[in-house]
Amino acid sequence: MQLRWASVEDARGVATVHVDAWRAAYPGLVPQEVLDGLSVETRTEGWTRWIGASLADDDHHRLLVAEEGDRVLGWASFGAGRDEGAEGLGELAGLYVHPDAWARSVGRALITRATEELAALGFDSAYLWVLRGNERAGRFYERQGWLDDGGRKTVDGLEELRRSRSLA
Repeated sequence: MQLRWASVEDARGVATVHVDAWRAAYPGLVPQEVLDGLSVETRTEGWTRWIGASLADDDHHRLLVAEEGDRVLGWASFGAGRDEGAEGLGELAGLYVHPDAWARSVGRALITRATEELAALGFDSAYLWVLRGNERAGRFYERQGWLDDGGRKTVDGLEELRRSRSLA
């Protein structure tokens, strides 16, 4: 497995990981009709635009992919905090691993590298959001030093819990 910066050619692999990870991790947490309505094709279009924007703008969030051969196993997006009151904080905006690669240290490699990159960008601390009830992700993040700091928000009717950590 290797980690590298994403290119536009990775959009379909990133989208496949995104859709398959949501369908595996979120039953019972996200309405089933939402999970059933996910489309790799639609996500590929969105990721193509997103990756293109990230390559054209130094202030845009960045995207790392983990790959094995020519297959994207997982990805992590990160950059400056986007939430109100998050000025000066880094944000791990997303981290997903294909269910076939769960428990193979792909997530640990991605979060370690993303954390290092956030520190290199000059952030002293960072945060992420995890869906309430996603105990597997919560345990994973806690093992990596990301602790619940009491922050909460609701997006599209789903409650998210904030975790943060020092990068120093």
